Amino acid sequence: MTLLSRTKEMTKKRGLTIEMLAKEIGIAKSGIYQWDKHEPKPSVLDKTATVLGVSTDYLLGRTNQMNSYDSKEKVTNLEDTAILAFDGKPIDEEDRQKLLQYARFIMQEREQEGQ
Repeated sequence: MTLLSRTKEMTKKRGLTIEMLAKEIGIAKSGIYQWDKHEPKPSVLDKTATVLGVSTDYLLGRTNQMNSYDSKEKVTNLEDTAILAFDGKPIDEEDRQKLLQYARFIMQEREQEGQ
């Protein structure tokens, strides 16, 4: 699979569109469609992998393992996590903030249980 085909596949699995992905990573939609001919800049590839929740190696076809985490425990800054769509429909900013607030609450609960 190519970078473009893996990106399309993961975008669809995440309930996003190419347009939504392009907006989130800060490039034009047409730029993504050029990835079969020209690889994106490393910073764009990294943003894409972050938004799609996969490793850059997976997107580049170097591995079939979506994530390269050695640990089951991953530290994530919720502010950097993209919550763009649910069930194939875009989420507006107000709802996104509510989801982030709920995720923070759940994480805080888990931390307190572990103490």
